[in-house]
Amino acid sequence: MAIIGKPINRVDALLKVTGAAKYAAEFNQPNMVYAFPVRSTIAKGSVSAIDSSAAEKSAGVIKILTPENAPQLKAIDPKVKTGGMLGEQLLPLQDNLVYYFGQYIALVVAETYEQARAAASLVKVNYSKEKHAIDLNTELPNGYKPQKVQGEDAQVNEGKTAPVIDATANKISYTYTTPTENHHPMEPHASIAVWEGSDKLTLYDSTQGVMGARGTLAYHFSLTPENVQIVSPYVGGGFGCKGSQWGHMLLAAMAAKLVQRPVKLAITRQMMQTNVGRRPATQQKMAMATDDKGMLTAIRHHTDSYGNKSDFFEPSGKQTAVLYNAPLREITYKIAKLNIGTPTYMRAPGETPGTFALESAIDEMAYKMKMDPVAFRVLNHTAEDPSKKHPFSSENLLDCYTIGSEKIGWQQRKAEPGQLRKGKQLIGYGVATATYPAGRSAASAKVQLRADGSVIVQSATQDIGTGTYTIIAQTASETLGIPVEKITVKIGDSSFPPAPVSGGSMTTASVNPAVMAAAEMVRKELLALATADTGSSLKGRRLEDIGYADGHFFVTADKTTVDSYADIMRRNNKNIVEACTTAMPASGSGLGAPTAPCMEAPIDKEENSDKEKYSFHSFGAQFAEVWVDEDFGTIRVKRFVSVQDVGRIMNEKTARSQIIGGVIYGIGAALMEETAYDHRWANPATRTLADYHVPVNLDVPDIGVHFIGKPDPHISPIGARGIGEIGTTGVSAAIANAVFNATGKRLRDLPFTPDKMLLKS
Repeated sequence: MAIIGKPINRVDALLKVTGAAKYAAEFNQPNMVYAFPVRSTIAKGSVSAIDSSAAEKSAGVIKILTPENAPQLKAIDPKVKTGGMLGEQLLPLQDNLVYYFGQYIALVVAETYEQARAAASLVKVNYSKEKHAIDLNTELPNGYKPQKVQGEDAQVNEGKTAPVIDATANKISYTYTTPTENHHPMEPHASIAVWEGSDKLTLYDSTQGVMGARGTLAYHFSLTPENVQIVSPYVGGGFGCKGSQWGHMLLAAMAAKLVQRPVKLAITRQMMQTNVGRRPATQQKMAMATDDKGMLTAIRHHTDSYGNKSDFFEPSGKQTAVLYNAPLREITYKIAKLNIGTPTYMRAPGETPGTFALESAIDEMAYKMKMDPVAFRVLNHTAEDPSKKHPFSSENLLDCYTIGSEKIGWQQRKAEPGQLRKGKQLIGYGVATATYPAGRSAASAKVQLRADGSVIVQSATQDIGTGTYTIIAQTASETLGIPVEKITVKIGDSSFPPAPVSGGSMTTASVNPAVMAAAEMVRKELLALATADTGSSLKGRRLEDIGYADGHFFVTADKTTVDSYADIMRRNNKNIVEACTTAMPASGSGLGAPTAPCMEAPIDKEENSDKEKYSFHSFGAQFAEVWVDEDFGTIRVKRFVSVQDVGRIMNEKTARSQIIGGVIYGIGAALMEETAYDHRWANPATRTLADYHVPVNLDVPDIGVHFIGKPDPHISPIGARGIGEIGTTGVSAAIANAVFNATGKRLRDLPFTPDKMLLKS
C-alpha cells in the first residue's frame, strides 16, 4: 500500500475537466442579487459628494451603498488576533478618505450583474483632491526604516560591512531593480454572501484561508466565529493575493445584510490590478567582497521599496540571511509610502526579487574572480544557517548543483561570454540558487472509516490548484491501507477541523501530519477491536505481528490469516470509526510527534520547538540555456532545469507540475511582467491581460524537473516540505546570468525586454 510519492492522477481531475467542480462565483443562491463597486478616479484625497440619483433610477437597482448608509464595521484593532489577515488596513465605505486610484468608494446592488455594472457607471463623484505620491525615488527621502520583518530584525549589521568591502580589491557593487507585478490567477476573486437572520453568515469565497476569512468576518461584523461559515472547495489559483482578506468580501457581506438577500460580488480583471495587492517594485543595492581564493568575506544587501495601507513590504533580503558562508552580512531596508494599491504577499515574497539580486551579484563576483559560477557557489556553500548558527534540518544543495550541471550540459558552457552561437543566435548558460523557508503550523483533521469500506477525510484547508486533495487522499490511503479510490477528501470549508492558510508553502507539512495521525488512530482502534474479538482470526495476536493493506489486517508471517475492516466493524456493531486530532509542529520526527484533540480555532502562529535546534529551509539549483538574437535583442529560454531539495515528495506528478508552474512564473518575471503607472493619475496603465503580459505556451521551453527526494527527518512525520514557492526563486537570476554568458551584457533591471538588450551595455 505504498502510495505516498506515486505520480497518481489528481483525484479531483474529472470534476475539473467536466466542469462539475464549483468555484466561488458558481454557488448561485435563490433570490440572489449582484453587486458592482464604484471606484475612485483619484489616488489621494477625499470624496466630497456622491450623486447617485441617476443610478438609483436605472433598471434593476435595489440599493447603492456609500459611507453615508453602509453598515458600520468594527474598527481595526492591531491588538486583536482574529485568525485572519486584512490585506490592507482599510475597511470599505467606513469614511470618505482615498488612498489609491481604484479604491472602493461605493457599491451598487441590482437584480443582474449587467444592471449593477451599468448603474455603477452612472454614479457621479466629486473629490477634494490632494497631490499623490507615485515615484519611488522621489518619496524615498521621506521613507522609513522598518524595525521588523516577519518577526525578525529588519536592519541587520547596518554600516558594518563598509570597512571590509572597501579594504579589498575583490569586490563588486551594483543595483538591481524589479518592477511592480500583479498576481492574475485564472480565477479572479469572487464572493457570495448569504445571511440567516442577523447573526449567521455564510460566504462562498475564493480564498487561500477559510479559517482566516471566518475570523476576519466574525470580528468586523461582531459575530461569534461559529456563526460564520466560509466555503471554498476549489480555488483557481491564488499566488498570495487570496491569502489575505480584501474589501470585496466585506462589501458582499455588508450589501447582503442591508438588502436581506444573497449578494454576489465578482471583481473584474481590471480590479485585480488595483484592489487585491501586488508585488511592490524594489531597488536592491548589492555589494560583496572575497579573499584572493574566492571565499566571501562580506555581503551587503539593501532594499528600497514601497508600501501603503499595511505594514507589509517586500522582504528581499531573506535569502541573503541563509545562503553562503560569509562571516559578515548586512541586510537593511527603507520603505516609501506611495499612493498605489497596497502591496501584499506574492509567490515567494522576498525571495523571488531577492534571489534575482543576490544570485546575479554572486555571478558577477564569480566572473570578477575568474571562477566558474557553480564552483564559486560550491566553494562558498554552508551547511548551517549562517545567521542563526543552527544546522539546516535537511540540506542537499551540493547535490542539486551536481545534478543540474549534468542535466543542462554545463560542460558546454564557455567561461568568456559570446563564444557560443548558432547563426544569429548567441547561446549562454546560467545558474542560480533557489531557496525558501520550510514552514509548518498546527493543523487538525478528522478521518472517518465507514462500514462500507469508504473513508472521509475532513480539514479546513484548501486546494488552490496545487493538488492538496490528492496528497491528502494518498496520505490517508497509505496510513489506513485502503485504496485511494475509496477515500473522499472534504476541504475548503471552515466548519471542518481548523487548518492554516495555504500560503508560505506550509500546507503539506502542516495538514498531512494531522491526516496521518488521525488515520493512524482509526487504524489502531480498529486493530484493538480485532485482537480483542473472539470472532476474529487475529484474536490475541501481538500488534507488532500484524500488517495491513487493501482494507484488511493480516499476520505478517502468515498472510492467509486475515480479517477485513468491514467484518471487524460488522461484528462490533460499528457503522463508523473516526478520529479527529491536531498535529503540532514541535519535535516533529517520527510517528510519536505531538498531537492533541481537534482544536476549536487555528493557532495564530507557528510554534516549533525544533526551531531552537534546526533551521528549516528548502534549497534548489536553477539552470537556464538562453538564445539571444544579436540583431533584435530578443531573448528565448530554450531549456531550463530545476533541481529541488524539498524533502519527501508526496506525489511526483503534482510536485513536478508545481515546480514547472514556478519556473514559468519566473520566466514571466524575467522577460515580460511589469505593471506600469500613469504618473499623472497614479492609475495602472497595464489594466488587463492584454497589457500585463504573462508567458504563453510558445514562451515556455522544455523544463526538466528533478527532486533529491530525501525526507526531512525533523519537520514532520511525513518528512515533506512545501514546494509551492521555491520553484520561482532564482529563475530570473539564472536567465540573467545566461544572457550575460551569451552576450557579455549584464542586465540588472527586470523585465529583460528587447530595448534593454539593445540600449544597455
